[in-house]
Amino acid sequence: MPLADIDLADNDRFLDGETPWRMFHTLRREDPVHWQPEKEPNSGFWALTRHADIVAVERDPQTFTSSRFTNLEEVDDSQIAVRRSMLETDGLRHTALRKLLHKQFTPRAIADYGTFLRGLTATTLDNALAKGTFDFVREVSADFPINVLARMLDVPDEDTEKLIDWGNRIIGNTDPDYADVLLESAESEQYRDLPFRSPASLEVFDYGREMAAKRRGGQGTDLVSRLVDQVPCDGVPLSQHDFDNYFLLLVVAGNETTRHAISHSMLALIRNPEQLDRLRDDLTLMPNAVEECLRWASPVYHFRRTATRDTELGGKRVREGDKVVLWFASGNRDEAVFENPYDFDVTRKKVDHVTFGKGGPHFCLGSALARLELRIMFEELLPRIADITLAGDVRRVRSNFVNGIKELPVTITPA
Repeated sequence: MPLADIDLADNDRFLDGETPWRMFHTLRREDPVHWQPEKEPNSGFWALTRHADIVAVERDPQTFTSSRFTNLEEVDDSQIAVRRSMLETDGLRHTALRKLLHKQFTPRAIADYGTFLRGLTATTLDNALAKGTFDFVREVSADFPINVLARMLDVPDEDTEKLIDWGNRIIGNTDPDYADVLLESAESEQYRDLPFRSPASLEVFDYGREMAAKRRGGQGTDLVSRLVDQVPCDGVPLSQHDFDNYFLLLVVAGNETTRHAISHSMLALIRNPEQLDRLRDDLTLMPNAVEECLRWASPVYHFRRTATRDTELGGKRVREGDKVVLWFASGNRDEAVFENPYDFDVTRKKVDHVTFGKGGPHFCLGSALARLELRIMFEELLPRIADITLAGDVRRVRSNFVNGIKELPVTITPA
């Protein structure tokens, strides 16, 4: 794609599953630190598309802060005060907030969910495969991780559909199929103080507060109980805003990203049947295959940082206050790091992806859980199927933030 035709700020460019990769390819080769204009009220941003630059910025939170927000929306101090979550916090406070739930997401703690996950996977697959032809997103990708999250939050099974709906409406705030109010519409201004400017956030807040009231002072070990009954190690208790935004982050991040990673991985296996056969014939390849799936899926296109001082990136002058956007999806296709990056290869070694971030304080808290969910899903699914084919068009989320699949119709022949 010609450099002059690139527009990373246009959500419509992310609908066909091809254009984003063409834009990233050109940028890595011709302008890896690229100034991308935006429509008002936004002021434009620096787009980083090379793996090395992304990692360097991730590792330098003093120069590239998350505290001015991590999506493209430009917010004022009053919005920051009410919308700030752990993602938009740096330094000691970020560490303190992270430690509140860190032990619940370590590989050792997550391993305890293995038996539960296999049972849950079996139930999910039994229900889906019996239908023969179905939407893989709805019946498998969305159903599986939300039930894991429900267990960790200790919410009733009948509430999982609400959690899925909230995640769709909040993260899909630029998709007319999902959003209550489109982010770019004038109407969104009345929701400017809510995460993602989504009125669905109010429903999540109400739900979380009800849970908190019931759990406070009890003996629960679920995530909500730990949030309401612990004081962060910096000695500053969670405010109501802190709790609201932390709970919303768990609901959204704990569901959406793994869901899309599973969907993209399934689509890659369908389109590369030789890789599906290779993996099904040798499940010992699964640990490496999971890393390749995470590289390939890149469920979050980007996160933003903001320059705290004048600096230089790739020979470009970056000024204090400039938005600097790390395009993780592009870093995961960087030819300087990955041989044949556009090949999906379950035997690929040393898959140095940046899907969870890399080397910085904001490395994804749920990475161990996501890896376990992907591994168990495909270890259980692949031996059950003799064949799987697309049964219709793949529909994607209209978003330059989340690399999401809305519908993945498939037909499965059981093994």
